Amino acid sequence: MTSDELIKKLASHVKDSNEFNFPWGDWQIPEFLLNLGITKIVVLELIVAAIMLAVFLPMAILLRGGRPAKGRFWNMLEVLLVYLRDNVIVVGIGNKKDAAPYVPYLWTLFFFVLFCNLAGLIPGLGTPTGAIAITGSLAILTLIIVTATGIYRHGVVGFWTGMVPHIEGKVGPVDLKLALSPVLFVLEILSFFVKHVALCIRLMANMFGGGLIIAVLIAFIPMAAWAVWAWILVTPAAVLGSIAIETGGSTKVILSN
Repeated sequence: MTSDELIKKLASHVKDSNEFNFPWGDWQIPEFLLNLGITKIVVLELIVAAIMLAVFLPMAILLRGGRPAKGRFWNMLEVLLVYLRDNVIVVGIGNKKDAAPYVPYLWTLFFFVLFCNLAGLIPGLGTPTGAIAITGSLAILTLIIVTATGIYRHGVVGFWTGMVPHIEGKVGPVDLKLALSPVLFVLEILSFFVKHVALCIRLMANMFGGGLIIAVLIAFIPMAAWAVWAWILVTPAAVLGSIAIETGGSTKVILSN
């Protein structure tokens, strides 16, 4: 396989397609599944969903009724869940009472993104979060929840007007509140929507860009095959560099989002 063919095959790792490109060969998704709209990204999402159900449903049964978690694996998961709840979710929302209704959703979102990112570490699979359709869907769902919660708590008018910061004072005869509130209202509304769009693009761009960088690094291996000494030096450097970029990038994106 030439370096150009390798780059093309590795680049398929970060985009949707009708087949999986494994090191030992390609696997074409059956035609009847493709007719239902089930592509590589959808298959990976279904696998991630199945893994989450296989892990967290038994855990929920074990912890039902307030029973303590038993076993190293379940203790590890409980520590992670409690940390996310107390140090990320509650801190971000403000208090445990207000955060409680949204903890299950944010737990689910965190682990879905985590497992989708980790899928990119497995040769031949892919990174679902490298597709704008996936990150866009998550952003839209979050936007709906945030907007619905705000309207439920403050009313339609109160939610939108409450984004404008409190302003007092005058500059000569000009009332600052009357002069600045319309402009600030428009800016705050735009900012509200832009934040969701920015996080959507940020996650997608990090995973997509990381995948392309890995493709370039791995492509150095066949390019160095002209000399044994060059191949011996380049191969471990390219593999270790790819692992570092994928692992580090996935962790950074998960924690920042």
